[in-house]
Amino acid sequence: MATAISPNESKTMIQQTRLLIGNRWVDSVSGKKFDTINPATGDVLAQVAEADAADVDLAVKAARKAFHSKSPWRRMSASERGKLIGRLADLMERHADDLATLESLDNGKPRHVALTADIPLSIACYRYYAGWADKIQGKTIPIEGDYFCYTRHEPVGVVGQIIPWNFPLLMQAWKMGPALAAGNTIILKAAEQTPLTALRVGELILEAGFPEGVVNILAGYGPTAGQALARHMDVDKIAFTGSTEVGHLIMQASAETNLKRVTLELGGKSPNIVFADADMEQAVEGSHFALFFNQGQCCCAGSRVYVEEKIYDEFVERSVDRAKRRTVGDPLDDATEQGPQVDDAQFDKVMSYVDAGKREGANLRCGGERVGDRGYFVAPTVFADVHDDMKIAQEEIFGPVMSILKFKDDDELIERANKTMYGLAAAVWTRDISRAHQIANNVRAGTVWVNCYDVFDAAAPFGGFKQSGIGREKGEYGLQQYCEIKTVMVKL
Repeated sequence: MATAISPNESKTMIQQTRLLIGNRWVDSVSGKKFDTINPATGDVLAQVAEADAADVDLAVKAARKAFHSKSPWRRMSASERGKLIGRLADLMERHADDLATLESLDNGKPRHVALTADIPLSIACYRYYAGWADKIQGKTIPIEGDYFCYTRHEPVGVVGQIIPWNFPLLMQAWKMGPALAAGNTIILKAAEQTPLTALRVGELILEAGFPEGVVNILAGYGPTAGQALARHMDVDKIAFTGSTEVGHLIMQASAETNLKRVTLELGGKSPNIVFADADMEQAVEGSHFALFFNQGQCCCAGSRVYVEEKIYDEFVERSVDRAKRRTVGDPLDDATEQGPQVDDAQFDKVMSYVDAGKREGANLRCGGERVGDRGYFVAPTVFADVHDDMKIAQEEIFGPVMSILKFKDDDELIERANKTMYGLAAAVWTRDISRAHQIANNVRAGTVWVNCYDVFDAAAPFGGFKQSGIGREKGEYGLQQYCEIKTVMVKL
């Protein structure tokens, strides 16, 4: 499972490992560094400056200074903000090949996937919000009396953004695009597992010409840098993507300090529903993609596959056959469909769920073992005869483990699909459009796909019901999360 790029070659691609604070690359105050690992080999890619509370404080001060009413950023017109965001998108497009390779090395996802999905979607997100920058506007409101009433949409202020390791470039874009369009200043904390592309984008931000302190980028651990950002009294808002457990901690830390605004995009255990009238080939391939895409490390993965009993056995057989044909290997090889899990901790977590499935009586039809003797590769795994009360049907695995459950009728299905603390996404496969709308209307989820899965667009909002989060990202709804509404009344 060795990568096709030598350690020396990979090191030449890594141009920045320090912290970006106030448009300057600096070492951490403590001088500490941590290793970032190539998950395909287990080798160290680089040592990265480790931010903690002292570095967060410096970054917040830089962002607050940049948000001052007389700063270049605040004096800049909305259209000029849009041009800067567009310039960043152009630079990312120019360096797409290098960004894709760096993302693959640090995260483990197949390079061709990063090049055809993560990077184009990230660029599209920045361009979408570049277009929004000069279209953020309030309303005039007729009220009683001799008054002129209007609203203004103003930036929230200094925002802390904490992104996950599964889609590092894309999550950075989902966070920074709307925040910049609205005129906020940013402290972004990259995941400790995958800091390299965030720092590379930091170099492009400087090249694009963003004013000093508008974007500050830190790499560090959640309990230190992340907690310091969530608790900081001079941060006006936190946006976090990650686990539901950590989302609770973010909310608690924010509430205990200055009641900062909070948006959360959290975990999921999404029902993926296949009816007997569905196009079988399309449903099998779509469900395979829904679960195994990005090594199963996707918050909205279709990890509870409900299949109507009439076609259950055929669906299971076809899904097992497809999983066995999935190509696991070197993420820099264009023939690879599945790379490694992001690190040893995630590998161990996935394997523990495989053990739980076997222990609780689910039928392991394929996979469930390590692939190779280097890196963190898990064979595509399919469990049949799964019941709702099993651990693998209740908890977010975040790995390439498919659980296939049987259902009889629609009413039973809706109740079972909604019987979870999560509500991030769902899908339904059927030729009956009335049934599709019925499911979409009754499943408690932020996104419902019909005869497709993982279709994303910068204009379409994304987020969860219940404990899958608060607020929305992308689209006009995502922009609203970074604006405060001010009412102005003028006596005439």
